[in-house]
Amino acid sequence: MSHVESVSPIPLWLDCDPGHDDAFAMLLAAHHPSLKLLGITTIHGNASLENTTINAVSLLEAMGKPDIPVYPGTRKPFSRPALHAPNIHGESGIEGTHLLPKPSRAPVLDKNPILAMRDALLAQPKGTPWVVATGTLTNVALLFATFPEVVDHIQGLSIMGGAIGEGFTDAPMSKIPGETARIGNVTPWAEFNIYCDPESSESIFSNPVLAAKTTIASLDLTHQVLASKQVQSRILHGSDLSKPPTVIRQILHDLLLFFASTYEKVFGLDAGPPLHDPLAVAVILSNLNPTFAQRNAGQVLQFDDRGGERFGLKIVTDGEHGPDVSVTGQLGRSIATPSGQTGVAIPRGVDLDAFWDLIIYSIQLADDCNAARTL
Repeated sequence: MSHVESVSPIPLWLDCDPGHDDAFAMLLAAHHPSLKLLGITTIHGNASLENTTINAVSLLEAMGKPDIPVYPGTRKPFSRPALHAPNIHGESGIEGTHLLPKPSRAPVLDKNPILAMRDALLAQPKGTPWVVATGTLTNVALLFATFPEVVDHIQGLSIMGGAIGEGFTDAPMSKIPGETARIGNVTPWAEFNIYCDPESSESIFSNPVLAAKTTIASLDLTHQVLASKQVQSRILHGSDLSKPPTVIRQILHDLLLFFASTYEKVFGLDAGPPLHDPLAVAVILSNLNPTFAQRNAGQVLQFDDRGGERFGLKIVTDGEHGPDVSVTGQLGRSIATPSGQTGVAIPRGVDLDAFWDLIIYSIQLADDCNAARTL
């Protein structure tokens, strides 16, 4: 898979809750030459809004991209308390490394984050910008509800979220005895990002115009994309095992090791942690984005969408957040119904080798940006 800059970089806005796997989504969005990262909004999710915001600006500093603006978004869903995932990401949301630098730029506090998203997207030519969401969907739902003109203006919406289950793919959600039939990762039925704010999620997927522009990287896909020990070695050393790791490589490797340990402990997945979030960015560089595919033959990442299948997606909003299914029921479950040519795309597979090449390529570019600064 060659990597040649496209004619005009594709603009995108990233909404995220860093987050170990969000770090890799940020890396791809900030460094791939075919993409132009307009800005980042942070959201409650993997950790508190305060922590996800600190993590975002620190990661951008480490990646050599401190000039990308970061706007703190919403602290909680409208109708529910905020939830976090310390069992997976640690209390800070990004445990596992002591190398994250102090940021040289603070988050942007003097502009409403939803307005910032709207203005940045509408400043791009109509039909070109993308919105990528790798966390809870409160900010993104607010964007489209408050400024419906953005729905018509964007080219696409790519979301890491949801879980279809029941044989949609053969990727295991868990290998813990008694849990092999589970669908979700936060409850037996629900994926974390959707579960945190199911009402916002439902508002997005129930909009037919927006749904037609939407691709979902669900757990059924992301649990096939495991950062194995071989992948971890490539991230740390590149192709030369004798070279000392750069700071950014050591940070990313540290994060993967922590992520791997929590996924093995919580889900029994010992082949490596699933790298969920960068898949939502990679959608823009794939056959699921015809504009990119037509202009960049030979660079196109291939997702398996069965020739263009689409789905109606319904989110269960009945139930309360709680400790067990007697309280939660199927809250946050993603129910997909085949819908012909309308609805959301939910790819079932991806070219794994080409995806990892994309990640390694982006790390090489981050090294170049940082002048390959070593420890």
